[in-house]
Amino acid sequence: MRPTPAWELLLPAAAAPARRRGRALQEALREAVRTGRLTPGTRLPSSRELAADLGVSRGLVTEAYEQLTAEGYLRSDRGAGTWVGEAVRAATDRAVRDRAVRGEAGAVRDRAVRDAAPRPPGVRIDFRPGTPDLSLFPRAAWASAQRSVLSALPHRALGYPDPRGLPELRTALAGMLARRRGTVADPERLVVCSGVAQASTLLGFVLRARGLRTVGIEDPGSPEHGRPFASTGLDTVWLPVDDEGLLPGPLTTSGVRAVVATPSHQFPTGIAYSAARRAALLDWARSVDGYVLEDDYDGDFRYDRAPVGALQGLDPERVVYAGSVSKSLAPGLRLGWMLVPPELLAEVVERKRTMDLGNPALDQALLAEFVTRGAYDRQLRRCQRAYRERRDALLAALAESFPGTSVRGIAAGLHIIARVPERYGPTARFVERAARAGVALRPLEEFGTARPTDGAVRLVLGYAHLTPSEIGRGVRLAAEACGAASGAGTDPGAGAGAGTASAVRTAEDPSGPNGG
Repeated sequence: MRPTPAWELLLPAAAAPARRRGRALQEALREAVRTGRLTPGTRLPSSRELAADLGVSRGLVTEAYEQLTAEGYLRSDRGAGTWVGEAVRAATDRAVRDRAVRGEAGAVRDRAVRDAAPRPPGVRIDFRPGTPDLSLFPRAAWASAQRSVLSALPHRALGYPDPRGLPELRTALAGMLARRRGTVADPERLVVCSGVAQASTLLGFVLRARGLRTVGIEDPGSPEHGRPFASTGLDTVWLPVDDEGLLPGPLTTSGVRAVVATPSHQFPTGIAYSAARRAALLDWARSVDGYVLEDDYDGDFRYDRAPVGALQGLDPERVVYAGSVSKSLAPGLRLGWMLVPPELLAEVVERKRTMDLGNPALDQALLAEFVTRGAYDRQLRRCQRAYRERRDALLAALAESFPGTSVRGIAAGLHIIARVPERYGPTARFVERAARAGVALRPLEEFGTARPTDGAVRLVLGYAHLTPSEIGRGVRLAAEACGAASGAGTDPGAGAGAGTASAVRTAEDPSGPNGG
């Protein structure tokens, strides 16, 4: 059956190869909403009807609807169908503005600095988050790309680079981000930088020059988010986060006009912002003529469900999107990117020019080659397999050694939050005794202003940089230390080797099917 004229735009997606048909359908729907071909309030056909029209499985359409609903492009009313949401800002005159801006313009990340420092004396197992497994760096593939680049790179490319970055790298990154993260990624609006820390610093200078004095950061969140802004003369204010994202009330009354957010996988809670909170955040930015810096620090690492697309795709004129290769390749490469709204682009580029004259040309050419030849995608798949295995090892170890522990944030990222029952607390004593056994831990309290009202121990546990055997040994050491100190007849380590099945619970995530 031929589809109705309204859905002709989805025909290319339906004709895509089977293995990427679902992603192609999602991309086509996103683009249709962004460009205004599907306007807010448009009712979509039922999943059964659209599947029949396009000649694809109903499950494929249902999955696309669910994914775009979670990202804020669509909304679903139980029993009333699926509609185009109000969150996305269709940029009908974006191309005109972009041309004007072009003429005008003519790691460890900061958060990981402390965690990536040399291991202190006496630390045997370090569960502090923020560090990938550096042994997974693809040396052979990187060396192959380096040889290819050195043999083909023209001499002129070794001069002072465009402060935005090499055109070939910006083109490669724009394509990758649009494909993998659902961004609106025009290469002309992409600026190559040294990571999210530099992206924050560049944005901070620009915002301060425009009269801003304060930036909001998530609570709980990364204390390191405030440091780059402080270096530009901006103050920071904590803004509370619940199980759906930033709370709209405190955000509105704070008086800030810029916030840093981690909406796809909030750090450290692990939740994904609900569609309603994504929409509310963008509505706030528009109402105050403000901006959101989206820190997509681990957007490519999702294990049990499809990744939640970037917030930037909903309104690229209000969201500054930043990411890096610090988790996927190595923080020491100091390579990252930011997608900049047209209104800020010329100022950001000029700040980048005066700050360092641009990133090293050879490193940029290398990354461009690495992305273009598909090696970056292969590296991400390799890392995902390894990190999923380590996550599972951590869950199993907690179940065995700390019965009754609940966890959250397990569907994505490189860390989890574990809530260890009250009988193992209080937190300060737990962390201290684990440290005496050589196990370094970071409690959730270090990442914000809130303090628990119960006696449970809440820990942010990084696992990516540890082997499964190290993870098991570290949890056992902590359990033995707490058991030896309990004196209450309850030995937290007694479960070790006893096979206590289902001892770890996965906390329900109110953010819905895309949470965690």
